Amino acid sequence: MSDGGGQSPRQGSLSANRIALVDVNNFYVSCERVFDPRLEGRPVVVLSNNDGCVVARSEEAKALGIATGTPWFQVAPLARRWGLVARSSNYELYGDLSSRVMEVLGRFGVWQEVYSIDECFLGLPGSEAQLRETAARVRAAVGRYVGVPVCVGVAPTKTLAKFANHIAKRNPGMGGVCSLDSMPAGEIERIQSRVPATGLWGVGRKTGQRLAALGIDSIADLKAADPLMIRKRFSVVLQRTVLELNGTPCIPPIDERADKQQIMFSRSFSTPVTSSEQMDQVMAVYAQRAAARMAEDGLRATVLTVTAGTSRFSGGESSFPSASVQLPAPTQDPIQLTRAAVAAMRGCFEPGQKYVRAGVLFSGLEPADAQEAFDPFVSELEQRHIGDLLGSVRAKFGEAAIGLGQGGMAEPAAWSMKREFSSPKYTTDWSELPVVRA
Repeated sequence: MSDGGGQSPRQGSLSANRIALVDVNNFYVSCERVFDPRLEGRPVVVLSNNDGCVVARSEEAKALGIATGTPWFQVAPLARRWGLVARSSNYELYGDLSSRVMEVLGRFGVWQEVYSIDECFLGLPGSEAQLRETAARVRAAVGRYVGVPVCVGVAPTKTLAKFANHIAKRNPGMGGVCSLDSMPAGEIERIQSRVPATGLWGVGRKTGQRLAALGIDSIADLKAADPLMIRKRFSVVLQRTVLELNGTPCIPPIDERADKQQIMFSRSFSTPVTSSEQMDQVMAVYAQRAAARMAEDGLRATVLTVTAGTSRFSGGESSFPSASVQLPAPTQDPIQLTRAAVAAMRGCFEPGQKYVRAGVLFSGLEPADAQEAFDPFVSELEQRHIGDLLGSVRAKFGEAAIGLGQGGMAEPAAWSMKREFSSPKYTTDWSELPVVRA
């Protein structure tokens, strides 16, 4: 996968250059601070959907002992005393700033792989001194052009680059950059012997427990393990980790991984949905959001699935309606998909139940490069361009700017996701652009 002009790596070229892992520090919080400098130096948390739990923390919030996953209602009574600031998840802002970060990073690498919303791998050529200089320039450029802080780890393999990034984050004196080539071998070994194997990319808690039963507790222990034994007892994935720890690049590029199998848009409601009319609105909105994602990926679906659910803790009768529909022909047309989603849910919806969440899922995905079947009630010209039209308007004026039928409601419905502490979108909504006064 390439982005921002960078080229995707080929397996044979990975060893010719060093690999950098660039990671935005406390990404959601850093995005909030870009447009609100008053948050600098203060404990800040970002909350999950419906302001339920803490999903991101500033370093100051971590120092207060606030853990990821902590319910907000437990922390809220102490917020004033701590000077704690809460923000609702502002996914529109985070997504836009992520794309800007990746565009800047793509200017530096001979290849680029976007790994997640706040991380990417870069291929960096040059000598040891040049690598450190480039890594420092990367960090400075992202800070200047986007305004978020990043750390850069440079090493011969992806696993070691992740490890180097880990060192950079935990050692402020390194200036946010760690190149393993610049560190004494003895120092690297000392750190690896002190960090548990579960502190390594891709090694989870259960795998760590199985490794510990074999006497493999630290990263250094795993590095010294027999790769063939690891493959036999665990998996080829963990064997690759061992090889990468020893300097052999063997984790394939992102563009060689399996294609996306499904696309889903699912949310919890701020207030329960009890009527068929409300659920029609939900299905219309969610189907169009999922269809927009599918169009961005250049895909179309052959199967549509709708789901809804009551709370497992409500104490009353539970209801979890679900229905799958085989579409007449593969499509990404939002008109057909919205109609299908509404109709499918009507067939299994139970009026009077208090539904707290719902979702629309598209599967059986394929490239959208063949002719679609056309709706007889919509002209060929309209159907060919309606998806592109909706997408272009949303891209320019925001997600809420346009929609089909009930999906185009001007005001959020009562069931819409709770975002009591939401900051403005700033960069994706004309009405919420920041205003600068001299």
